[in-house]
Amino acid sequence: MRLADTSPSQDISPTRAAGALVVLCGAIFLEGIDVAMLNVALPAIRAELGMPTTALSAVVSAYVLGYAGFMLLGGRAADLFGKRRVFLAALAVFVAFSGLGGLAADAWMLLAARFVTGIAAAFMTPAGLALITTTFPEGPRRNRAVLVYAGTAAAGFSLGLVAGGFLAAIEWRLVFFAPVVLATLILVLTPVFVPEDSDRRDMPFDIPGALTLTSAMLLAAYGVTRLERPTEGAMTTLAVFAAAAGMGLAFVAVESRSRAPLVRFGMLSSAALLRTNAIALLFAGSFFSFQFLVSLYLQELLGWTALQTSLALLAVAVDAVLAPTVTPWFVNRYGTLRVIVGGLALATLAYALFLRVDLDWTYAALFPTMILLGLAFALAYGPMTILATNGIAPEEQGLASGLFNTAFQFGAGLGLSAAAAVSTLALGDALSPEARLAALRLALLIPVAATALAFLIASRGLRAARPAMAS
Repeated sequence: MRLADTSPSQDISPTRAAGALVVLCGAIFLEGIDVAMLNVALPAIRAELGMPTTALSAVVSAYVLGYAGFMLLGGRAADLFGKRRVFLAALAVFVAFSGLGGLAADAWMLLAARFVTGIAAAFMTPAGLALITTTFPEGPRRNRAVLVYAGTAAAGFSLGLVAGGFLAAIEWRLVFFAPVVLATLILVLTPVFVPEDSDRRDMPFDIPGALTLTSAMLLAAYGVTRLERPTEGAMTTLAVFAAAAGMGLAFVAVESRSRAPLVRFGMLSSAALLRTNAIALLFAGSFFSFQFLVSLYLQELLGWTALQTSLALLAVAVDAVLAPTVTPWFVNRYGTLRVIVGGLALATLAYALFLRVDLDWTYAALFPTMILLGLAFALAYGPMTILATNGIAPEEQGLASGLFNTAFQFGAGLGLSAAAAVSTLALGDALSPEARLAALRLALLIPVAATALAFLIASRGLRAARPAMAS
């Protein structure tokens, strides 16, 4: 189903197009390694700054709040003010505040730096994806570019886990300074290779819409982070979600009366678009909940180090090799949605295999799940990105990218919170390894159920698409 007629992408030379792809892939690689390296470095940060556990988790939550809270606004800003312009401005802020995080001497300074860095990423990420989808014409060329982009994102996160372990062992501040070097290089090369986009809209900026939308997203993101502690302030958490819903309704009311709405609601009436974003939310929730649980299992029950855990997860990064090489052939041969269905089936199988986890497992027992997840990511994540942006007019590519990334980010947060809540409630006051393993197995049902539901949604979409393909 096409949402709008798309105008031709910009006619640039193959050399410049390849350079633009490298630069934009560098940006998503940067975002991936930044998050992954910080997660590994948290214990070292706590040791030097003397931060309590609650403040340490807030370092992650601060980034999530900025990233998820401003993602939709960032995507729409790229459409209205120019994708390259927004991308460069956000990248400059990212450089400044990532460096500030490395210089932090107190917890508050680090928290502020991570919050602003998250906001910068929220503007940079959808603008970068929108630049790819408007630089390459819709079809095989764009599909291949998006799959390379998706593979690079996965590689950034996977390699960031390993790099973070090495850098944190030397000095945790290097985890903040290393991305600054890469970001500065991208900042210099972007004007050289990435063309200025000419499809931005000459229209007033909907300030009331922006304020209500961002408030709703920030409150929702904060509510998700609170779900990790199910026994603490349940009424407060409900109040936060109620406030988020209220601001969401206010946003709808503002947009329905606006002469220049921030979001065209007609775009959101597409069943295919909503289905794709629901699949992305569930897929992200399953993986991040699983990653959280397997990290607890390896480090707390088997006694592995953070670096050993990172290396164990590295097999998932096979996606970085397969996504740009093998996946395009599958997409061209079988179609995007069929490939996604296959990837979700593999992911469901991978998580189900891990339900047999025991206290005496070796890496050989873990490996089938890890390699199947790598294959699943190669088949599902990139094609989902294609499906979320195909058929969208150039002037709304930023919004489409923002919707997809928002769904993925909220899915990751919901998955983490659900896994933490279930394992906490199931464990109770028991501390024995056997009790912790039982709680872990119960929580592992979350990624299995999430991917199974995503598989059913995608399969239903495939059945709905068959009459259209036949005609």
